[in-house]
Amino acid sequence: MKISFDAKRAYHNLRGLGNYSRDAIRLLTTFAPENDYYLIAKPSSRYTFDGTTTIAPHGIFRHCPTLYRSFGCVSDLEGMDVYWGLSGELPFGIHRVEGLKKLVTIHDAIFIRFPHLYSATYRYIFTQKVKYACRIADKIVAISKQTKNDIVQFFGIDPAKIEVVYQGCNNIFREPVTTEALRELESYGLPAEYILDVGAIEPRKNLENLIRAVHISGVGLPIVAVGGHSRYADQMKVLAEKLKVKLVMLHGFPFRLFPAVYSKALMFAYPSVFEGFGIPILEAMSVGVPVLTSMGSCFAETGGEACLYADPSSAEDIAEKIKCIVNDGMLREKMVAAGHIQSLKFTDAEVAEALTKVIR
Repeated sequence: MKISFDAKRAYHNLRGLGNYSRDAIRLLTTFAPENDYYLIAKPSSRYTFDGTTTIAPHGIFRHCPTLYRSFGCVSDLEGMDVYWGLSGELPFGIHRVEGLKKLVTIHDAIFIRFPHLYSATYRYIFTQKVKYACRIADKIVAISKQTKNDIVQFFGIDPAKIEVVYQGCNNIFREPVTTEALRELESYGLPAEYILDVGAIEPRKNLENLIRAVHISGVGLPIVAVGGHSRYADQMKVLAEKLKVKLVMLHGFPFRLFPAVYSKALMFAYPSVFEGFGIPILEAMSVGVPVLTSMGSCFAETGGEACLYADPSSAEDIAEKIKCIVNDGMLREKMVAAGHIQSLKFTDAEVAEALTKVIR
């Protein structure tokens, strides 16, 4: 088969959507190499993808790759068997390409559930894109049951059209942390013990209540937050200073050192208000770190019985769960063991088989 991907985020996005796109491409080229794979995007020197051919914007679209992605690429899809929108979008007019099956991954509906977190313009544009993609797609991949339910609720899509395929995580989290990586991590001067938080430093990720919870708990542990710089991050520095909670922020932290920074944490805290899947939970479990995350949303789908769950709106509840983990070594050992077992549900082989089944 000839399978093409919307590869914009695979080439250019360093966060969750980019990781998902790169992983999907890697899994299919590895586990189903008999197919021909085409990446529809302006390439970047940051990433290379073995076993693929890139189709870049050409003609007038070289000067406006966004328009190429939105509709200009449609003429290049003639003769393809499948086009896969990896990040919730399909190009306008794609339904007119004869014989082409259309697949789209929807990650979440956070922009509808929490409209105050997004501008009105973003909400309108992305809502229209997702509605269109869901309507014309032959099949929709939802990254969790929570997301599937949201697609049905908010967009009125027939559940039979939606397949739940969970995500995996990069294999570097399943490999032993090297001495070289730990030595490089030492250069950051991190505390000997800390509570780790990984993800975009923005209100939805709820670093504020984690800071308040550490203050309430009295455990005296610093927080190490790994994520991009933002105005919210600056606000959290002020809050931490006010509450006398030591907060270390790592902006632009190299991905190769993520397993190392996980491995040195006493626990991983992920008190996000809402997610589509929550890959950092899986990363932490794979490395062998006890995880505290939120009740509701998709979190129990990812963490199973391996995690402790707290009300993300209650700093007091988060504080109680932090104390449970920090003060009970046996509990930490049980959580690490259970996390290892839970993480095996999301291996490359499991995810690749689910993805290739959808394509077939």
